[in-house]
Amino acid sequence: MNKKIMMCSFAACFLTGCGSEIEPVEQTLIQPAFEDVSVHDPSVIYADGSYYAIGSHLGFAKTEDLMAWEILSENVPKNTLFEDVYSELEESFVYAQTSTLWASSIIQLEDGKYYLYYCACEGSSPLSTLGVAVADTIEGPYRDLGVFLTSGTVDTEGDTFDGTTEPNVIDPHVFFDKNNQLWMVYGSYSGGIFILEMDNQSGLPKEEQGYGTKLLGGNHSRIEAPYMLYNPTTDYYYLFVTYGGLDASGGYNMRVARSKNPDGPFVDSENQDMIDAKGAEGSFFDDLSIEPYGAKLMGNFQFNDVGALERDGYVSAGHNSAYYDEAEGKYFLLFHARFPGYDEYHEVRVHQLFFNSEGWPIVAPLRYAGETIAKYNENQIIGNYKFVNHGKEITSEVKMAQSVQLDKGGNITGEFSGKWEMEGSAVTVTVDGIAYDGLFISQWDDFQEKQTMAFTGMSDEGVSLFGIQYDEQNE
Repeated sequence: MNKKIMMCSFAACFLTGCGSEIEPVEQTLIQPAFEDVSVHDPSVIYADGSYYAIGSHLGFAKTEDLMAWEILSENVPKNTLFEDVYSELEESFVYAQTSTLWASSIIQLEDGKYYLYYCACEGSSPLSTLGVAVADTIEGPYRDLGVFLTSGTVDTEGDTFDGTTEPNVIDPHVFFDKNNQLWMVYGSYSGGIFILEMDNQSGLPKEEQGYGTKLLGGNHSRIEAPYMLYNPTTDYYYLFVTYGGLDASGGYNMRVARSKNPDGPFVDSENQDMIDAKGAEGSFFDDLSIEPYGAKLMGNFQFNDVGALERDGYVSAGHNSAYYDEAEGKYFLLFHARFPGYDEYHEVRVHQLFFNSEGWPIVAPLRYAGETIAKYNENQIIGNYKFVNHGKEITSEVKMAQSVQLDKGGNITGEFSGKWEMEGSAVTVTVDGIAYDGLFISQWDDFQEKQTMAFTGMSDEGVSLFGIQYDEQNE
């Protein structure tokens, strides 16, 4: 069993205010040799010296450094995980009336074997299956153990399925809690997001739970892709979900809530109970009812008004997983992203994940390039920036950056005015009377082809703010 997420990192302690400090690090980044892959809905696991991402349609890739990826399995017909997938998983394909698989999750259990949780769904209905297969090695081949949960026809009590209150049994994430108990969180649209307590030995749900405990969602609200991360420094379980539609015009955006218990209740940064995040009764895809709930990590954005073919922002980034690397002392957020001007084309992206002084996750604005956070002085911080406010909307609009100047003494001038102040590594940027609690980090910017300073922060209302420092000539 991989227990890396159960450890507390030096950097995480510093950023979440547990008393530790890190000294300034003189770090010069070189231009990374990124090698990108397309894996939709990537779920991360670390094994045998590599990070693996398993996704929908049996997309499967690995990397040693989270920058240069190698594709292992492209899709269901061309997969490397099953020797004869259509024969072995025939029950799922027949029941769900489909020829593909959706988001998957792999975990290593106490017997040392790897368990792949797969799901099949037709797509336009919650006619779905959730099953598990096992292998001796992370790369397979996997042997099916069977389907253990279905939705769409009758519920677990034998009654007619009610898609307004009961889950579509897809998008599993299987994880250990801080007491080494196994759980599975799952669900997409339909009746909401649910969690089941699992048996540590068999990897199957414990008996007499039905669909489990509902955490949020309902009435066909567009909430999916649940993923759980425990931070031992804050002692919170963080539930990541994605709102909106997954295509380029769907307004996909990542959100987070937290709880002291894996089965909730979960609240957002405004202390709203996430069980109330659901569509109005009788509604279908009622985005207005759910968009006030959940701290929003990232939506559509672009730093430079350069049109198509310049990837300096994301469209419909989401269906994330998250990971703590004990050796590096870093948290990471993995997700698939589309790009302005690229229609439905998508790639895997990895960003560092931090926790602000209030214990809420905040995302580094630029993709991971080996950077390590440090303390920075005022001269490193001041300069010309472009800031993006992600808002709380579920929208296909691409949020464009605004140009500002961070001055000595803490003033912000330009397209908006405000204040910035830094105490240790903790930074507060105040705009229009709203404070964003975050930090600065020096990152590699592909668009500028140079190392530059970046800011990330979140307000008490759960709105994220990104900033990137630009040379004056790049304004």
